[in-house]
This record gives sequence, structure tokens and C-alpha cells, in this order.
Amino acid sequence: MPLHRRTTSVALAAPLALALTLTALPEAAAAPTAPVRTAAYSPALTPKVHKVVAKNLNAPWGMAFISTTRALVAERNSGRIKRLDGKGHATSIGRVKGVVAAGEGGLLGLAVPKDFRTSRWVYAYYTSASDNRIVRLKFAKGKLGKAHVVLKGIPKGFIHNGGRIVFGPDGMLYAGTGEAGNRPLSQNSKSLGGKILRMTPTGKVPADNPKKGSYVYSKGHRNVQGLAFDSAGRLFSAEFGQNTWDELNLIKPGRNYGWPNVEGRAKDPRYVDPIAQWRPENASPSGIAIVKGTVFMAGLRGKRLWRIQIGDPRANGVPRAQTKDFFVGKWGRLRTVTAAPDGSLWLSTSNTDGRGKPTSRDDRVIRLRLS
Repeated sequence: MPLHRRTTSVALAAPLALALTLTALPEAAAAPTAPVRTAAYSPALTPKVHKVVAKNLNAPWGMAFISTTRALVAERNSGRIKRLDGKGHATSIGRVKGVVAAGEGGLLGLAVPKDFRTSRWVYAYYTSASDNRIVRLKFAKGKLGKAHVVLKGIPKGFIHNGGRIVFGPDGMLYAGTGEAGNRPLSQNSKSLGGKILRMTPTGKVPADNPKKGSYVYSKGHRNVQGLAFDSAGRLFSAEFGQNTWDELNLIKPGRNYGWPNVEGRAKDPRYVDPIAQWRPENASPSGIAIVKGTVFMAGLRGKRLWRIQIGDPRANGVPRAQTKDFFVGKWGRLRTVTAAPDGSLWLSTSNTDGRGKPTSRDDRVIRLRLS
């Protein structure tokens, strides 16, 4: 294992001045495309432990806020979704039917649209007996309703099921998928595996996707488990490498990110290089969150929280990504980090997922203050 330096500087692979411009569609009229803005950047934000907001969870995976202080969390193995009140209580609101938890599969990502208070839709990505799929369920009177399929047919496997879902500023739903251990799927444009997908809230293909009639927004991914937008509307993803490099990527529509032909920076014009990369023993990233231009990335095998400052896109020349790690080994494997409406971060551990060493309180969700 190479000597780990606590603070590193990683050159960006491409200038970040190009903002991601997305066009609204008729179906998304209720959530029109937000104008592309300049990201709000701040000095280095330092995460500090505040309190444990939940404990004794069963392999928590996805997380989504439904109010300023309350969040939903998905338990991968049980198939349950629980509501966290921020005060240490976790209440089950229902189980997603059809979840088959095996290997890295199960109940994975969660997302809620901006109009959640009126629509009451909760979106979930899960592994079924035949595939990975995205569904949405009404959350009313403290309980989840029947699941309605948004998209099915995403390849499943014992490993590399992807699973992260997020709504973009354009009102569209984005999903990170894995190649399910079948590497050629990542370069196969007809497959939903090894991709980032873009769809309307009801599961239709948006008219302005890179290829007409296709959900594929970008390809050449191995196992995307982190997705987040910054305040300028740009999409970033975290991706598991194999043996050499884990990646943080700036996603550009219609582009190819290289797997399995390349891993990490290749300086090959056919593929987009990551803006930062790590050895898998120091990262193995899952969830990411972005606060004021700073990316926070949870590490599973690395057992740490990474902070990546990607630089102001207004800067001249090629800015640099400054990276630093926190809480190394403090809580074991870290799965999901989510930006809370109050400006804090909620961080979940992943020690009951079959690969960690759980303590008597695992798994937990921890609230971090940023200073």
C-alpha cells in the first residue's frame, strides 16, 4: 500500500469554464431549466463532528432530505425506507416490494423532486430478481404507497449495480449505473449498464438527450455511485476504479469516460479524463455532495471523507483540484454523504454491508458541521 499523503494537489484534466447547459422539456414545465450560474465558491470548508442522528441501521445506502431537518434513508438489505428526524429517531415508513438483496444489490439510491411537498413522490433505485430498476412511491400519512415503475431493464449483477439517483436543476432525473461485472456493456450504447442515464420524472426519454430515443447521457463508466450538481448546474460523478484509479469526473453530455479501455487519466482524446483520481485503497468512493463549490466524497475501502476543491471556473488557465481527507478510520466504511438544507453534511457508515467490521452502534448517520 503506497504511503498516503494527507493533502495532495491534482491537476484538472480539462478547464472547468464550460458550464453544463440543459434545455427544459414540456413535461418538466413545472420545474423549468434554471439559468446556468457561476458556482458560489468559498474558502476551504472543514467538516467537524456534531452529533449522531441515527444508529443501528441495516446497511444504509441512499439518502434524501424531505424537509430542513428530516431525511429518508434506504436500507440496502432490508428493503426498508426510514425517516430520520435529526434527533436520533429512525422510523420505518415502508418496505419497497421486490427488492432482492444479494452481493452489492438491494435497495440503493433515493431521490425526491423539488416539488416533493405537493407531489409527495419518493424515487428509489433497487435490484429486483431480474434487473435494476427505478420506481416512485407516494409518501402520505407517514407511509409509502404502491411502487410505480419509472425505468426497468438496467443490468444487474452480484457486483457493480450503480444505484445513485439525483434530480438535476432542469427537473430531469439522472441515474448512475454499473456494468454488472460485464465490462463490454460500458461501451455498448444500446445497454443501460455502465452509464449515466437521463430521463423525465415519469421515465420518458427527454427530447434533448445526446442521442434521440436513448436514455444514455454519458458512457464508459465502471460503477457510478456518486452523483451531484454544483450551483452552476454542472454534474459530477464518483466512480469505482478496478486496481489502479478511482475517479471524480465532470460529466459532459454524450461523452465517453473510457472504461474498460482506460482507467484514470489516459490523455486520449477519445475519452474524458477525470478531474481527480485516487488509489482504490485510499478511496473506493460512493456518495458525493457539493457545498459552495467544494465536493465531499465518502470512501468505503478508504474509510475516510475526501474534500475536493475544484477551483473557480472563472479563473484563467487550468485550475487545480485540491484534495484533503478527514476522519481516516474513525467510523470505518463510509457510504453516503448528503448536503442538508441547513448547510451541514449528513454522512452514513457502511459497516453492516458484509465488508466492514460493525460496532455496537452501526450503522450510523452522523451530522457534520462545516466551518
